[in-house]
Amino acid sequence: MISTDSIRTVVGIIGNVISLGLFLSPLPTFITIVKKRAVEQFSPIPYLATLLNCMMWIVYGLPIVHPNSVLVLTINGVGFFIEALYLAIFFTFAPRPLRLKIVGILAGELVFVGAVLGGVLGGAHTHDKRTEIVGILCVIFGTAMYASPLSVMRMVIQTKSVKYMPFYLSLVSFLNGVCWTAYSLLRFDLYILIPNGLGALLSAAQLILYCIYYRTTPKDEPKQNLELPQIVPANDPDSLRSMKMEK
Repeated sequence: MISTDSIRTVVGIIGNVISLGLFLSPLPTFITIVKKRAVEQFSPIPYLATLLNCMMWIVYGLPIVHPNSVLVLTINGVGFFIEALYLAIFFTFAPRPLRLKIVGILAGELVFVGAVLGGVLGGAHTHDKRTEIVGILCVIFGTAMYASPLSVMRMVIQTKSVKYMPFYLSLVSFLNGVCWTAYSLLRFDLYILIPNGLGALLSAAQLILYCIYYRTTPKDEPKQNLELPQIVPANDPDSLRSMKMEK
């Protein structure tokens, strides 16, 4: 009989693959930016937000905060590298005022993450307490990012057009939320459940809106690339241990 830990490990691996897909979803946007050598109307905010999210989950997965969380560090480390590359491209082709804005926000994020890490290490002396503090912050940021499509959903309803809501991004976000919600329920983890459960619900709502308003979208209006912040949930260290046991 297959154990719960084995099932959870498989779900976690699938979740990592889907999360990587979410990280790579803005790639067409940046290919366009490089070809045109201009950022046009694209905003750097989603990528700055995702970078901050990755940094917070990296802090969560550090051995001094949440031991034996190698999968947390790997997937979010990859996400950090990808988002940093996106921002480097954005910075290269952005006008000077936007460059200064990127530098200012990025500096603020680094100071914030450093302050969180320093405060947790200095003020919390057990792994459980450190996990709780950083986990709560990750839930807050993750929930905020999953709620970011609300404005786009409102626009869809008002215009009766899905021009600004890409179907595949909504679909992958839904699969990601469902996968990590299942992962958190197999061995209850509130820090993973809250943002991903909410993300699954909001992504499902986007897919429903897409089905409703797809036919009313003018065919001569090509859908725009809209890249929304992504969340990559932290993996439970038990999944890693179960993988080692299977080997």
